[in-house]
Amino acid sequence: MSTTPHRRPRTRQSRLLWLLDRLEREPRADAVIGALRKGVRALPLGDGRDLLHGRWLGHPVHPLLVQVPIGSWLSAAVLDLRPGRSREAGLLVGVGLAAAAPAALAGWVDWAELHRQQQRVGLMHALTNSVAVGLYAASLTCRAKGRGAAGRAYGFLGLTAVAVGGTLGGHLAYRQASGANHAEEVPHVVTEGWHRIGAVAEFPAGRPVRRSVDDVPVLVVRESGGAIHALAERCSHLAGPLSEGTVRDGCVQCPWHGSVFRLSDGWNVRGPATAPQPSFDTRITDGHVEIRLRRQDRDGQAPDEAEAGQRRTEAGAHGQNR
Repeated sequence: MSTTPHRRPRTRQSRLLWLLDRLEREPRADAVIGALRKGVRALPLGDGRDLLHGRWLGHPVHPLLVQVPIGSWLSAAVLDLRPGRSREAGLLVGVGLAAAAPAALAGWVDWAELHRQQQRVGLMHALTNSVAVGLYAASLTCRAKGRGAAGRAYGFLGLTAVAVGGTLGGHLAYRQASGANHAEEVPHVVTEGWHRIGAVAEFPAGRPVRRSVDDVPVLVVRESGGAIHALAERCSHLAGPLSEGTVRDGCVQCPWHGSVFRLSDGWNVRGPATAPQPSFDTRITDGHVEIRLRRQDRDGQAPDEAEAGQRRTEAGAHGQNR
């Protein structure tokens, strides 16, 4: 008796997803991307760059800012479907145009610090939204000249462009993890308790060293005074290797996009990273370094006074046990 092996039906990828994946791999705009990235990075924004990244907010500020133009234009479309509300719709179109400028600036600042595959999708996202802005500008102009029907037509075309731009933005954020915290999984993967990671002599003073705990890369830095710091090694911005970064003034700088984290607690003192690094308590036992994930990084709660006192005691013991 012969048997025919069961063949599983092929799962066809959606046409839209296929196009987006192909866009990620399309290199023909890379020269333009390189020039635009250089130009955005050259903008004299100063501390405003971190403000636009959203470091103060804890996540990118661009998704927050785009709610104003999107909400205004969608509301204008609803009013355009009702007779006698053309004036109010025109006001909302104008509000959306005014709010689009800071939203776009924040988006460009974030875009300049992405991977090339993300930048390819991001460029199309920006171009599509620029088309939307142009259509809404035409809509506002027509409304001001009393050409209400043309103004409404341009408005609906603009809303369509916004929807396409939103689709590209969603792919960028959720499929390509742009703007996500790339160290978020650490508290869920590292097991509780102390983990021995090597002898003290294996950690030269002032030099970043990479170790691993539960398959999670860990950055370890021993200061010249004996204090030892440990952070999650993959940068929260885009998983850059902090162990290949620069250690200076009690901080480590990511070699990929320049985010700076404080060694003592993982705080992100400079963007583009918007989330801090998970940090570890450290101690020296029998000449070996041991680390454990800090409680506030594991469950979001502040450490109690006993734990804080224990960390101070252990930190003081670093110099005595060298």
